Amino acid sequence: MEPESRYVTSQRVQLHYVVWGEADKPPLILLHGGRDHARSWDRTALALIDRYQVFAVDLRGHGDSDWALGGNYSIIDYALDLHAVVGEIGRTPVTLVAHSLGGSIALQYAGTVPENVQAVVSIEGLGRLPWTGEQHRPAHERMREWLADMRELAGREPRIYATFDDAEARMREANSHLSPELAHHLTVHGVREVEGGYVWKFDNHVRSRSPYEFNMEDARDIWNQIRAPILFIQGAESWGKQDAADYSAFHNFRAETVEDAGHWVHHDQFDRFLDLVENFLAETGG
Repeated sequence: MEPESRYVTSQRVQLHYVVWGEADKPPLILLHGGRDHARSWDRTALALIDRYQVFAVDLRGHGDSDWALGGNYSIIDYALDLHAVVGEIGRTPVTLVAHSLGGSIALQYAGTVPENVQAVVSIEGLGRLPWTGEQHRPAHERMREWLADMRELAGREPRIYATFDDAEARMREANSHLSPELAHHLTVHGVREVEGGYVWKFDNHVRSRSPYEFNMEDARDIWNQIRAPILFIQGAESWGKQDAADYSAFHNFRAETVEDAGHWVHHDQFDRFLDLVENFLAETGG
């Protein structure tokens, strides 16, 4: 089964997303992480289309969505893009299942427009925010670093892999938990062919970070507005694991750690991930 491709425009950026299932079912949106793509969610979408119409989005600068002119890839830009997708779907509330960067976007959106969100599943979506006790770097240092980073990215050429197999090998290197079949699938939808070989579809500028940090005061204010139930999932072997105190801004949540999984929990332990998600959505009416 192949999904239907659709497009919507946000801030003059054409966003691509794929749709699985029928419109008479409640809407569920899947948001991928950084340097990933919508088709990373195929197994999840197929497992959920008996109960939901599923929408998997290529974030700006990723997959088959446009690259942002000027390299605008902040959380607020991504959240505005999600709002455009929700508006295009035309039915609320929506359920959000999201990974990493996508999880950060989902939480930002759920706190900004809480009436639009039924439930949230965030896989390692809290990111690397400056938690309590950490010092903010001075603004002038952040600005200076950002200027240097943007100039470097402007001159950076995409790496060309001479063969598809070379690109697939890099995918396996990035996540040793991937099965050969899944690594192949992710690479098929993650590269485009160019003269001399293959390149990843994502814009190198998505690596940039805004010099205006999303600080904990702002984060906690937005997260405190979330009224939807939240399921946090993390991998026991991941670099992105959170402590219990990191969830203190949230009202109605559950946090689960999955063994033998790294940052990509939904790939590394798919059956366990799906079991957690299905039980959570069944219990919360998501």
